[in-house]
Amino acid sequence: MTSPRVLVVQNTPKGSPRRLGDWLAADGLDLDVVRAFDGATLPDRLEHDALIVLGGGYMPDDDTRATWLPKTRALTTQALERHRPMFGICLGGQLLAHVAGGKVLADAGAPEQGSIPLTLRAEARDDALFRDLPSVVNAVEHHVDAVTALPVGATWLASTERCPYQAFRVGELAWGVQFHPEASADRILEWDEDELRNQGFDRQHLYRQALADEPDSTRHWRVVARRFADTVKRQHG
Repeated sequence: MTSPRVLVVQNTPKGSPRRLGDWLAADGLDLDVVRAFDGATLPDRLEHDALIVLGGGYMPDDDTRATWLPKTRALTTQALERHRPMFGICLGGQLLAHVAGGKVLADAGAPEQGSIPLTLRAEARDDALFRDLPSVVNAVEHHVDAVTALPVGATWLASTERCPYQAFRVGELAWGVQFHPEASADRILEWDEDELRNQGFDRQHLYRQALADEPDSTRHWRVVARRFADTVKRQHG
């Protein structure tokens, strides 16, 4: 039997799958990463077994600056309609919410940067990816835009003080997260230092905190990645 194939939409030069891609490959998935920001063409039809949409500094309908977003939304719709597993990160999670009928706003509330504690809700206890995680887990955040209303019928899985909708599920097979499970602490050193300072953050402090949190957070997000891979393989089989 061939390995399940996953279509990965990359929206920015530095926004690659990083360690998430390594984890999913180790768990038996074949990833086709499309560098959409660089002019690579997305397919019109989702023939892959699953879809991952990564982060990027755009709104889900920012079609003028990111001309590939209409196709990305169409592929997300197909994943929902055809019951293909989908995982959306940051922009990808916002795009999932948007496609499914939720609301996303630019500059919504206070920005979140660095390693942030997430509080898992009771609904996460029965979720295929988030079950049995600790009630509070850390993850790297890097955003000012946010989901402000979940789609009707979506399952709300995790929150933070500044941004309530940190993780959610649409149906049984599509997950959106505001945080970056693919990002290790080193990613913070690539962020714009002046922009962080203007928001009231010190990049070195953020890096040191994320580095301290990384052993535990890496373990938890590795479990989530494995469970997503298992979900894809079950649907493929």
